[in-house]
Amino acid sequence: MSERVLWLEPVGGIAGDMFLAAAVDLGVSVDALEAQLKTLEVPGWSLKISKAERHAIVGTHLDVVVTEPEGGHAHRSWKDIDALISRSKLSDLAKARALQVFRNIGEVEAAIHGTTLDEIHFHEVGAVDSIVDICGASVALDLLGNPKVYSAPPPLGSGTIRIAHGVVPVPVPATLALLKDLPVRFEGVGELTTPTGAALLKTFATIAPPPEVIIERIGYGVGTKDFKDRANVLRMSVGRTTATASLETLQVLECNLDDCSPQLLGALVETLLARGALDAWIAPVVMKKGRPGHLVGVLTDAARRAVMVETLLTETTTLGVREHAVSRTALERRHQAVRTPWGEVRVKLGLRGEVVLNATPEFEDCRALAAKAQVPVKDVQAAAMHAWATLRG
Repeated sequence: MSERVLWLEPVGGIAGDMFLAAAVDLGVSVDALEAQLKTLEVPGWSLKISKAERHAIVGTHLDVVVTEPEGGHAHRSWKDIDALISRSKLSDLAKARALQVFRNIGEVEAAIHGTTLDEIHFHEVGAVDSIVDICGASVALDLLGNPKVYSAPPPLGSGTIRIAHGVVPVPVPATLALLKDLPVRFEGVGELTTPTGAALLKTFATIAPPPEVIIERIGYGVGTKDFKDRANVLRMSVGRTTATASLETLQVLECNLDDCSPQLLGALVETLLARGALDAWIAPVVMKKGRPGHLVGVLTDAARRAVMVETLLTETTTLGVREHAVSRTALERRHQAVRTPWGEVRVKLGLRGEVVLNATPEFEDCRALAAKAQVPVKDVQAAAMHAWATLRG
């Protein structure tokens, strides 16, 4: 089944502004990006876009220009960040992704400083420019069609750098903690991968080679510094896998609930699907002490795994989420529009090569037409299948 893929090559490392710059260079609309970010209701910023060159490679450089002083709001708590993003009009998936980035940063900062997520205060990543970078990266993925994200191992750099807590080694503790258990490269001079860049990789990407892919567009995000040993760019390529790639590895996430309101469970599946779950379900189970409960299951790919875990932890009463890998052989999927007496219906096709093995009218299309015409949904479904069979010949 052909699917969208985003391939990251952090040649000079990765930072939040470089990710956004690469997305803009790839073709993401700056106007569309700004329109959504303005709903965060964070005043006093603008995006400054320019062309720049590093080692004869020309790309896009992006600055988040803060036009008003931060004042006493520079150090934001997790609750501040959560409320800020939750109140915005970003898509549910973009909100969940951005919150997961901040959660990942907050959890490693809390561990480093010996405190908890609720007590941690974000310094550099709580500033306006970092909020725009992180939320902007989440919005950019929406605007790119929510592709699966893969990345080459990032170079971390070396030396020391001064941050809010004083002079620390490079990579800074938060960056190294965020990338624990993931492939990295200890090379380069200076800070090549920032905590924000590391958190974007941890949340969005699988650090591994992508499947066979047909590249459609390429963008370069140019960093501020000019390194002697490498071009300070993040290369971002978007494309699609070949139709022959049918066997894929996915994750199943599960949690048991015996103390969760039925109202919350009723909305949970819709929320999971809206945020990119491949499938979601709830089944009745009998738990310890004979208590009736529910098993919540989610099927997801690696790119959206963190978002799904965040959703289960925040939208239910569970204290933990189990997961295991599964393999799925999937048919290629396409839509074919057909005409019925009440209007147009999309028919979902399941194909192996060019052979159609399954054809099913989209239920929501049929339900909408049935409600408008005040006829049974099954009549619209039958008419759509008849139209498809006639079209097919």
